[in-house]
Amino acid sequence: MEHVDHILIVDDDREIRELVGNYLKKNGLRTTVVADGRQMRAFLETTPVDLIVLDIMMPGDDGLVLCRELRAGKHKATPVLMLTARNDETDRIIGLEMGADDYLVKPFAARELLARINAVLRRTRMLPPNLVITESGRLLGFGRWRLDTSARHLLDQDGTMVALSGAEYRLLRVFLDHPQRILNRDQLLNLTQGRDADLFDRSIDLLVSRLRQRLLDDAREPAYIKTVRSEGYVFSLPVEVLGAPS
Repeated sequence: MEHVDHILIVDDDREIRELVGNYLKKNGLRTTVVADGRQMRAFLETTPVDLIVLDIMMPGDDGLVLCRELRAGKHKATPVLMLTARNDETDRIIGLEMGADDYLVKPFAARELLARINAVLRRTRMLPPNLVITESGRLLGFGRWRLDTSARHLLDQDGTMVALSGAEYRLLRVFLDHPQRILNRDQLLNLTQGRDADLFDRSIDLLVSRLRQRLLDDAREPAYIKTVRSEGYVFSLPVEVLGAPS
């Protein structure tokens, strides 16, 4: 039996829920609509979905809180497309920080939402050739650092843990899985966010800057993540697999 993608729509505006749900159904998707985080949690306890459309501005737990919760739990791999009424770059950065895969500003055309949903689903299932993020638990060593890919902990040479956001962790994983290889912004966007590269191209540069800060990497003379003019970025150090985390 052919799989039909199941989309969960979380929005406190009943009119938007119904309009979006009906439009997606007419275009071949299975949809479920809920009004808030409580209903979202209850539904996901019993039913897996392929993508969540999540409004940011909601009473109670807002979309950013819910997105962070999803990324920390058993639904961390489920793509999230966030909706917001504000076209604010800060909101976009925070949304990406929480782990959103795409971002759409209200008011929007239902046709554009459908296109974004299909793009996110396609990109999360079809990564560029030879650029696959490994998922088994490992301890990776590079320079003065170690990354526990099971617990998602970054550890310095003294064993002190350094906190990483979801977006920072995904970007570091991409670099560590493909060391000493130039990766352009399109590849990094696809691998870390599953998004159209031209949607918010600066997001990768911002993430690289934040990750350099976590690694205490001097942006003027970086030892870990080097900028390759007109091409992208390269993780310049070799990466050693130290074994499975204890």
